[in-house]
Amino acid sequence: MKIAKPFFLFCLLVSVLSICNECATLPNVSEMIDEAPTAQKPRQILSSKGLLSPQKSKAIMERLKKSVDQTDILEHHTAVVESITDSPLTKGNKVTLLADGQAAYAAMFKAIEKARDHINLETFIIEDDETGRKFAELLLQKQAEGVQVNLIYDSVGSMNTPASFFQHLSDGGIQIVGFNPLNPLEDGEEWDLTHRDHRKILIVDGKVAIIGGINISKVYSSNPLKQKQNEKAPIHWRDTDVQIEGPTVAEFQKLFLDTWLKQKGPKLSERNYFPVLKEEGNSLVRVVGSTPGETNRIPFIVYVSAISFAEHSIHMTNSYFIPDDQIVKALTDAAARGVDVKIILPGISDSQLALHAQRYHYSELLQSGVKVYERNTALLHAKTAVIDKVWSTVGSTNIDFLSLLKNDEVNAVILSHEFAIEMEKMFVMDLADSRQIQWDEWRERPLLPRVREWFVHLFVRWL
Repeated sequence: MKIAKPFFLFCLLVSVLSICNECATLPNVSEMIDEAPTAQKPRQILSSKGLLSPQKSKAIMERLKKSVDQTDILEHHTAVVESITDSPLTKGNKVTLLADGQAAYAAMFKAIEKARDHINLETFIIEDDETGRKFAELLLQKQAEGVQVNLIYDSVGSMNTPASFFQHLSDGGIQIVGFNPLNPLEDGEEWDLTHRDHRKILIVDGKVAIIGGINISKVYSSNPLKQKQNEKAPIHWRDTDVQIEGPTVAEFQKLFLDTWLKQKGPKLSERNYFPVLKEEGNSLVRVVGSTPGETNRIPFIVYVSAISFAEHSIHMTNSYFIPDDQIVKALTDAAARGVDVKIILPGISDSQLALHAQRYHYSELLQSGVKVYERNTALLHAKTAVIDKVWSTVGSTNIDFLSLLKNDEVNAVILSHEFAIEMEKMFVMDLADSRQIQWDEWRERPLLPRVREWFVHLFVRWL
């Protein structure tokens, strides 16, 4: 979900100045792949009782490899990721796919209602609409019951939400942090308008985490089949979250608390933020979080590396697809070596500029054998991928420069054949509601859209 239009030009100007001044660049992933440890180095996996021995970790990976066709993504890719992040690969997690806003909200409300100790909520957008107010009422109710509620919202993402909405929450005892305030006087020398918190994380009692691309807004709750007579059907936003239970929840908690500390939030009430976690399922999960920095481009590296090591299939869905040259090359190279590469992208968007920018890349992708689809029956906002029927990711990271260079983002990477099959089923359902872009038709399109795509591409770092 993009920044409100009235604020766009100001954000664009500040973004240009900020990014140009910092000379922010994405790392060369090919060099990282070459420099990563050899695949023979045993992967060490974290369990609920601590770090497993190399022998036990290797045995787990071997069992996983036997569940699918041969793929480098379980060895070489994992070695690359472990060379750039301290976030562990943890076993014993139960991962539930929440394939739309209604399913995600139902899971969130259920988890919140069961809270007994604390609720930590981090979101880019929380709106003062029927959905936002429903969340507010439930959070205030839990706070009144003695459950400590802590909320982080992004000041730009939620700029249309009135201060009275947050004041009402604060008056009820909820502790609140507005990430990087719009007013530079509130943040002193560290003020940076282009550094946004794009994460969406709900953590309940330190035992359940729900993450993905879904903000708190009625656009995810809309049902086009239930509009009133003579009323235009609302645009339904198609998005994806996951619910995770097990040892990995502690990693999401660390990210939330670290953000709270960096934003100088009020002192948190003493709660059991890190309870003893038992194993709840069979999925291996790694938390991929990022903040702006010279080397901390972890989601970008993870994406490029995973695509580079794919051997059979890459099925990706992304809402703001404005890739850099490395991602385009990784995708086209994969198609050239026979990998089934399919990408579902928006056919309608809340950002026409982003739509033009994504289409700039279609010619190169289509000519290389990448299959591109546009979803027109809903506004696609999901950020997911499933590779070789064993590697999946769900999160907040868009394939655009703001996500990859300037935002705080978070994705879950799940290694599980069973979960990948669920992801594949969801992908097939989205595919059925999408239109394939055919190269023969695309190359014959009029001159005006070609010029428009070329022009918008000049400003891709600020979209």
